[in-house]
Amino acid sequence: MPTSAAVPSGLPAYIAVTAAYWAFMLTDGALRMLILLHFHTLGFSALQLAWLFLLYELMGVVTNLSAGWLAARFGLASTLYAGLSIQIAALLALTILSPDWAIATSVIYVMLVQGLSGIAKDLSKMSAKSAVKLLAPAADGALFTWVARLTGSKNAVKGIGFLLGASLLAVAGFRPTLLIMAAVLAAILLALALRMPPGLPQTRSKAKFREVFSKDAAINRLSAARLFLFGARDVWFVVGIPIYFYGVLSDGSEAGNRAAFFLIGSFMALWIIGYGAIQAAAPRLIGHAPLAQTARSAARWALILAAIPAALALAALTGPSTPLTIILVLGLLAFGAVFAINSALHSYLILALSKSERVTMDVGFYYMSNAAGRLVGTLLSGLSYQFGGLPLCLATAALMVALSWACARRLSP
Repeated sequence: MPTSAAVPSGLPAYIAVTAAYWAFMLTDGALRMLILLHFHTLGFSALQLAWLFLLYELMGVVTNLSAGWLAARFGLASTLYAGLSIQIAALLALTILSPDWAIATSVIYVMLVQGLSGIAKDLSKMSAKSAVKLLAPAADGALFTWVARLTGSKNAVKGIGFLLGASLLAVAGFRPTLLIMAAVLAAILLALALRMPPGLPQTRSKAKFREVFSKDAAINRLSAARLFLFGARDVWFVVGIPIYFYGVLSDGSEAGNRAAFFLIGSFMALWIIGYGAIQAAAPRLIGHAPLAQTARSAARWALILAAIPAALALAALTGPSTPLTIILVLGLLAFGAVFAINSALHSYLILALSKSERVTMDVGFYYMSNAAGRLVGTLLSGLSYQFGGLPLCLATAALMVALSWACARRLSP
């Protein structure tokens, strides 16, 4: 790792990568809300909506598995530029969608475009997260602070993207919103390509693809815990809660739909922004501890987290009502706070456990597990809501957090 004296020379590169990552996540959050709400109003079922996001998550698994190797071979700047470029192409490709298309055609086309967006996201994420390991100061606790700030601010920006996407859909419409986002992202990519500061590592031509798979038991267990943690979030977040809220808030009229879009986008934005803020503040909230103690903390926080969706699942059995909606909002905000601590601990541990010479490999493998968890959670979100409604979504989330705890409790550096 670089010494504290070396940090100022690398800090401009870290800031540039972080700013590009923020811009990407703004469009990523907005795009998710655009697709979810737009196609729900066209009559897509919960399971069909889940299908729209499956290839996005599947390509995240594939991309993360290879992104670390690509970064080692071609440099972190190259993978960042590739991520931004592919996202621009995906946004433009969605502008040709037509409501006259058959549902099957629309589903297949959006799945393919979302697959491109999934590749773009994980190329950008791996580039930004790996840069933290390589550019953070060597001072005690600095790595935890830097990675918490990056991930927390990223999630806050993504939350703003949720609100932005829902609001622009209501005001400007589907196609104009896509064009606006593509233009903004293209301007940022051009500025970054022309003025990227030095500091990111260059190529390592002898990197082998087989090096992607970690032989470190701690990294493998942490990756498994991450898989179940993010599966537990997405099993209610992707389809269940937005569709439940839409049913409660909208009366089916155009004005009712607009109001519902704004309120759903506001809640999703508030959840992500709050999650990001707590994630960024995690080093201050729980303090910095030795690595072994931090690993044990990851298991304890997962156990606390599992209790929240379990309690909400029991409450949801009463059926849709105003009191239940209030309980869900408060309970899911509490879930977000505890989830943020879990996520921050995981994000720190993967960098702390990785060796600098193979950080892109280990980070890519770890986020491959993260993407696999989102893939499983997305599929289960549609299935569980289709067959058991919100109570089954939340019960499944509780089970997945329990599995995350089972993996994390055996974690030791």
